[in-house]
Amino acid sequence: MSAAESRSDEQLLAECTVETFRAGGPGGQHQNKTESGVRLRHGPTGIVVTARESRSQHRNRARALGRLRAALKEREYTPPPRRASKPTRAARQKRLEQKRRRSLTKKKRRRPESDE
Repeated sequence: MSAAESRSDEQLLAECTVETFRAGGPGGQHQNKTESGVRLRHGPTGIVVTARESRSQHRNRARALGRLRAALKEREYTPPPRRASKPTRAARQKRLEQKRRRSLTKKKRRRPESDE
């Protein structure tokens, strides 16, 4: 379980500055007059997420918190270390044999050399 998942909503909101704004866009007069859009700025990391889909500020805050959790989880991810590998001896011999055959085919296409 990551650190972002272990924190409650209240703890996460305490680390953020919450801004509300007019969402705009489709949704009619209700959405255009109320400040239902939510922007969260996470202080320790500087991650900024917004949610403005819903006409409800509470729903948008919940969506923004979900996005913030996802962004924090993505930030904590470290890819597994890559293990170097090399082709097997049989694979290497097979590739070299194919190269030899191809070169012979191409040599047969050349013009014959003159004996002058």
